[in-house]
Amino acid sequence: MKKLLQVSLLASAVLVGLSGCKEEQASAPTAVEAAPELTSFEAKSAYAIGLSMGRYIGSTLEKQQELGVDLDNDTILRGVKDGFSDAGQMSDEEIQTALTAYDEHINGLIETQAKEQAATTLEEGKKFLEENAKRDGVKVTEAGLQYEVLTEGEGAKPAAEDVVTVHYTGTLVDGTTFDSSVERGEPASFPLNQVIPGWTEGVQLMSVGSKYKLFIPAELGYGESGAGSIPGNAVLVFEVELLDIKAADQPEAKPQAPVAE
Repeated sequence: MKKLLQVSLLASAVLVGLSGCKEEQASAPTAVEAAPELTSFEAKSAYAIGLSMGRYIGSTLEKQQELGVDLDNDTILRGVKDGFSDAGQMSDEEIQTALTAYDEHINGLIETQAKEQAATTLEEGKKFLEENAKRDGVKVTEAGLQYEVLTEGEGAKPAAEDVVTVHYTGTLVDGTTFDSSVERGEPASFPLNQVIPGWTEGVQLMSVGSKYKLFIPAELGYGESGAGSIPGNAVLVFEVELLDIKAADQPEAKPQAPVAE
């Protein structure tokens, strides 16, 4: 999300007309302002640069509008036009000050929104785990990990230092899938002590051939910060099948821990 906001400095400095003229794009060209002829190399290049830049920056500004920041398109376009000449109404220092203040304001709104979302997610997660713990077949460890045995295997159980090979699907409590080796069609192998605590504890409970469902509280997962598409304070639900165990010093094992995309 920070990468998205970093473009705001560039946005205000180089934004072209296309990002602020969606209504004009949707309507047919008038006799006063005909559509450009895109027949030459120069014309195609110029238009492509402008269109690409406009769409990218326009999309960025739309996301910032969701935070309550709504910039006037006409003012943006006037600044762009003035930027091609010496008619600017602000000095370089004033521009830098304004853009820095804008970025700080946007990032402040982002942080506030993230904290509010994390607080909501935390409460929702607590309620989910409280109800889930009451279901038949769900067990709760001392650390707070919840698990459900779907299939019980008869093989060995891994130690934390071992490299395990598993198939898994990870979802949020609403059923949204954020990672799945099953969908990729390739099992994952990784040292069990190099993943989130909920995995390290939960997979050690399993024998080779077992299939468990792990319900991982945020403190045993990615915590308040979250990861990738996983929001802060999210409870994680993993369906895990333990396929194999290898000692950590065996070179053929290729670690590939689950990652939130």
